[in-house]
Amino acid sequence: FHQACSPFIQTARCYARPVRRKRKDIPSHLDDLPPTMLKKDYANVPIINSVDDVVKRLLSLEMASQKEKMKIKTQQLVEKVRRSPNDNGSFEVQVAMLTAKIRTYEEHLQRHPKDKNNRRRMLMDIDRRKKLLAYLRRVRYDTFENTCKQLNIQYTLPPPYSRRITKRWLVKKAFCLKVFQEARKLKAPERLKRRREWQARARAAKE
Repeated sequence: FHQACSPFIQTARCYARPVRRKRKDIPSHLDDLPPTMLKKDYANVPIINSVDDVVKRLLSLEMASQKEKMKIKTQQLVEKVRRSPNDNGSFEVQVAMLTAKIRTYEEHLQRHPKDKNNRRRMLMDIDRRKKLLAYLRRVRYDTFENTCKQLNIQYTLPPPYSRRITKRWLVKKAFCLKVFQEARKLKAPERLKRRREWQARARAAKE
């Protein structure tokens, strides 16, 4: 049998228990979707107008999951930049789809900052979107500007190449400089000999 704790110890345990912080309400890019909007799979069904209000509510975004809301948000972003109704694979469409995924990852990481797996996926999608935008900027600048404006993307030019200085790189650089200086010392007599021969030939040519 477990011995009952004294009231003093029980009070001390409750006092030492960490206080849970209330999570802040983080704004989502899905907040602008009206809850009465139907899900993507039921929006174009003809019989949907004759069903009961309860059924409509069950098929609306009010009862939808995050994945179903993401489908509609991605479709809205794609509609802003697609070239034609049948365009499903252009660079602009790919940028719109990646933008929806990136914003979802950002909101998730604000709530769960230690989720390294989703952070890695977000960084991979950001790099892929940068490559697509860089290509559009180089080939079709007007399309690039329109895509950034419609999707509210702030594109910054990539910085010039710069090597990240590490301890290993510094040691390697110092070793290479030392080898170069030693090699110059060994070749110094030969260079001096060649210089004197060239000066002697120059004087003989003048005479």
